[in-house]
Amino acid sequence: MTDVAPPPFAPLRRRDGRLSPQAVAALTGDLAARFGNRLVTSEAVRAQHGHTLTWTANQPPDAVVFAERTEDVVDAVKLCAKHDAPIIAFGVGTSLEGHLNAPHGGVSIDVSRMNRVLEVHAEDLDCVVEPGVTRKALNDYLRDTGLFFPIDPGADASIGGMTATRASGTNAVRYGTMKDNVLSLKVVTADGAIVQTASRAKKSSAGYDLTRLFVGSEGTLGVIAEITLRLYGAPEAMSAGHCPFKTVRVACDAVIATIQSGVPVARIELLDALQVKACNAYSKLSLPETPMLFVEFHGTPASVAEQSRLFGEIAAEFDGGPFVWATKPEERSKLWQARHDVYWATLLLRPGAKLFATDVCVPISRLADCVEETQRDIEESGLVAPIVGHVGDGNFHTSPLIDVDDPEDVARGEAFSHRLVRRALAMGGTCTGEHGVGQKKAPYLEEEHSAATLDLMRRVKAAFDPRNLMNPGKIFTE
Repeated sequence: MTDVAPPPFAPLRRRDGRLSPQAVAALTGDLAARFGNRLVTSEAVRAQHGHTLTWTANQPPDAVVFAERTEDVVDAVKLCAKHDAPIIAFGVGTSLEGHLNAPHGGVSIDVSRMNRVLEVHAEDLDCVVEPGVTRKALNDYLRDTGLFFPIDPGADASIGGMTATRASGTNAVRYGTMKDNVLSLKVVTADGAIVQTASRAKKSSAGYDLTRLFVGSEGTLGVIAEITLRLYGAPEAMSAGHCPFKTVRVACDAVIATIQSGVPVARIELLDALQVKACNAYSKLSLPETPMLFVEFHGTPASVAEQSRLFGEIAAEFDGGPFVWATKPEERSKLWQARHDVYWATLLLRPGAKLFATDVCVPISRLADCVEETQRDIEESGLVAPIVGHVGDGNFHTSPLIDVDDPEDVARGEAFSHRLVRRALAMGGTCTGEHGVGQKKAPYLEEEHSAATLDLMRRVKAAFDPRNLMNPGKIFTE
């Protein structure tokens, strides 16, 4: 196979690849005729839709369309195709690698108003939702059914965005990631066609697995309009707790031993000493400021008690403890809310700095090595960068705090990120376990995958989107 680059942009573009003012005027005129006041071109709203939670530069679209149903997405895509305008799907804006930026301008299709739970099939343990439904809203809707959706990336992300980035989170060690829990999708492709990728059957051997092709495609192959999700029965009992350790290495070794022992832990999260310090300050906790594991067990009261006992014994073998249970629901909720608030807690460690969130994932047997080497790298670099991670599946995050007005500080942060990724790749891991590629991780795909693999990915992209209108500038470097 020869290398296939994304097709060049058509005329009416400036040298930077963005639409010319005349082309933007023609595009927004047609969109206004179709969408009325649901087309917004104000600077503030456009900047919001180029928003990124890290220090990646904001690149706003030329216009924002607020879609309310699948037909709106179809019409918006067709009008963008008519004017050769890039298309960027937007949910609630919680992605971390520049996925929502519009480096070539174009139209952000905001699906946050497509927020209905369309069907719940309790007897089949599945549901159908629109992409703007958030994970918390879905579980609130399901509460009286005795079912829940377990994927929990921390932020109250939209289901569409979680699907597009192949999100996971704290529960992934037991329930898997989005790729394991999406049964089918309805997608609007680059030519405005509506594609249903599969049925609601729990398994199928009929043709290519298009569902998993779109899961994790980051809006580069189409706009997700409906998602069919796998649901689970709510556990009869849940127990959570925290356990301190002397070093991150022994904490990671305890995680490895727990997983290899077959203890069905639902959540097992690592926080290094600096992250615990930040959580204590932000979430008003009083945990010992030492490497820490947050754990949770699901099941019957008897099985949860047994799992907790087994974990406590394993932790003690690594000089961990005491293992403190959070037996009351409010205590458990406070513990996990602190874990989910680490982004905001971390910002307190260096007021005025911007947070550069990044993640890698390695085989669990290399987890302790990777975390320990990363911690040493942080210390030698002089960075403020706590470590936190979903270590039950080998995935961890670092969050360097960067003064974006100091070129030396920016360079130090970038160099650290490069070393982190290359360390993970050298250990048989990946450049991103759950954040996705977006803009920031795109350069590393050439190091992670062979030329033949990338060539095949580009061919898939060209087949689905030959004019490169769907979220251009993401996943592949241009």
